[in-house]
Amino acid sequence: MSRAAGAAALGVALLVAGTAFDTVSLYVPAVALLVLSVGAAVWVTLAAHGAGVARLAGPPTVEEDQAYPVVVEMRHGVLPPPGGTLADPLLDAPVAVGPATRRRMRIEVRFARRGRRRLEPAELVIFDPLRLAVRRVAADDAPGELLVLPRVEPVLAPGGGGSAAAGATPGGSGGRESLRGRMDGSAAELDLDGLRPYRPGTPASRIHWPKVASGGEMVERRLTAESDSAPLVVLDATKPPSEEALDMAVRAAASLCVHLARGGGCALMLPGDRRPSPLGPDFAAWPALHARLALVEAAGSRPPLARAKRAGSVIWVSARPDAPRDLPRSAGGGAFHVAPASGLHSGRAAFSVAGCMGSRVGRAVSARAGRAA
Repeated sequence: MSRAAGAAALGVALLVAGTAFDTVSLYVPAVALLVLSVGAAVWVTLAAHGAGVARLAGPPTVEEDQAYPVVVEMRHGVLPPPGGTLADPLLDAPVAVGPATRRRMRIEVRFARRGRRRLEPAELVIFDPLRLAVRRVAADDAPGELLVLPRVEPVLAPGGGGSAAAGATPGGSGGRESLRGRMDGSAAELDLDGLRPYRPGTPASRIHWPKVASGGEMVERRLTAESDSAPLVVLDATKPPSEEALDMAVRAAASLCVHLARGGGCALMLPGDRRPSPLGPDFAAWPALHARLALVEAAGSRPPLARAKRAGSVIWVSARPDAPRDLPRSAGGGAFHVAPASGLHSGRAAFSVAGCMGSRVGRAVSARAGRAA
């Protein structure tokens, strides 16, 4: 039995008692209870009739800690609501509504962690000031989904004294060298990796003269750098010590990809990938890669180093403080290990990003390019 029905029943009981015992003093509370209960029930019923609430569709994605706009529209019934609350799962607490409440409300919410979020519909609860009558109005829209993307943070020079910008030069602010410059500097000498048709303007030292002599076809040597010298970011999600540590590693991988792509391009290998995914300066592939980073979960085994072998640099990002021992042999342009600062590995930090520290694991010696006879 609702409170309104109970109040009405009590009013009737008082009215009967007053009549039976000829007690006029019982008539006043009896009539008051009947008027309040019936009035509250009628007002709430009319306010709920035709009322509705809907959450307008917002962006399908949002980065961690960024403001996500929530716009909720309410539709009044026959009468404006005497009172009530608007309950939305995206809100920390229900919002009070009343006769003067605006029909459209805009609220900003923030998400602290990446991942897929299910957006349950909002609910409008209408009641009188005494809560004698209560009606619930379900939202008009169906449940939706929102993808929270990992936050992208700047890559900082040692000590956090500024951003190691992709475009910085060795003689830039404070004489700090850019991260891309450190990686490219180790791969200045490149291997030759097969042949391709001659292109006008190619230096004579790159022309494969034995092939020209034997077949008469002009061909040139192709540099390995043109195929796989771009820095490779590998995300290792193997048995992270905590969810926060894995989130920090994912943020670091996303931040490094953006940083390196602005400097000319890179590649990203995620858990379960068979081959790296390239990311160019135009960022055409970034929305898909960013969404995949948001859904990374803990893995049981490390990415195979054979697939991470590069002529350029390899940046191994993990939630654990240990890196594969043979990582330096997989990188012709140098290997870096990035892990949360709480599990800082040995070696002088080359940069920091998203609460992680990156240091060089070892120096791989690049093979010298042979000169054509």
